[in-house]
Amino acid sequence: MEPPYAGRVSRGSNTVSPSPLYVRRYRRAVRFVDLSGPIRQSPPDLIPPLRTEITYSGHAEGAAQIQQLFGVPPELLRDGEGWSNDEFTKFGTHNSTHVDAPWHYNSTIQGRPAQKIDELPLEWFHSDAVVLDMAHKEDGEAVTAAEVESELDRVGHELKELDIVLVRTGRDEFADQPDYMARGPGVTAEATRWLFDRGVRVMGVDAWGWDAPLHIQAQRALEMRERDVFWEAHQADLPYSQIERLVNVGALPPTGFTVSCFPLRIEGGSAAPARVVAMVP
Repeated sequence: MEPPYAGRVSRGSNTVSPSPLYVRRYRRAVRFVDLSGPIRQSPPDLIPPLRTEITYSGHAEGAAQIQQLFGVPPELLRDGEGWSNDEFTKFGTHNSTHVDAPWHYNSTIQGRPAQKIDELPLEWFHSDAVVLDMAHKEDGEAVTAAEVESELDRVGHELKELDIVLVRTGRDEFADQPDYMARGPGVTAEATRWLFDRGVRVMGVDAWGWDAPLHIQAQRALEMRERDVFWEAHQADLPYSQIERLVNVGALPPTGFTVSCFPLRIEGGSAAPARVVAMVP
């Protein structure tokens, strides 16, 4: 009988591929949960900094391009069709489910140049994960270190180095609403530092931002006239990554699963879109 993993090496390469038997067994053993929101055309009333605009070209346009570039007429193509193609005409690196790099927070972190998205270790982005349920929190309410520790105790998860921590707020329910960015609690700098000190380097949330909504932070900062109030967790002087704008975190168990969240390799980027996927046994 074929072993569970019978690797095959392609001729002229060192690439090992799993056997079909291994793939079938893996698919049966694991449930995949998509934690990424769709990337799509923004509604016309969304403000310009947050907009995503996509131009779609159909198969007839592709056939015309092929004829123009290579002289091959449509009658020599299957069904007279060429390629379809799509182009982002406006798409910010933070405008979808994305991973933030330390460079997004400040130019220097702990006295050194902050890492950009293409400079982060890949091992950060595939690891065991845990969900902290903070859906009971009001918009703008703080998530403290004590609450993080209490929730970990409640779900019976002991943090390990490079665990990925996901905070469930339930605000993904409003991801298509105009006031989405005004919703959600805020993870404090204290709680962020508490997780970082225990080896966590990737922390995610199913809200627009890891901190409290910007207008709430701004009001507090102006009233207190102090630093470290506006964008406090972002500017906590820590080299870590946030995943923002997650969806479907509520479909996950509290612990016992793995997350992959590799960001696109955008050279010099402050962030990058990511297809974030949980693998649940």
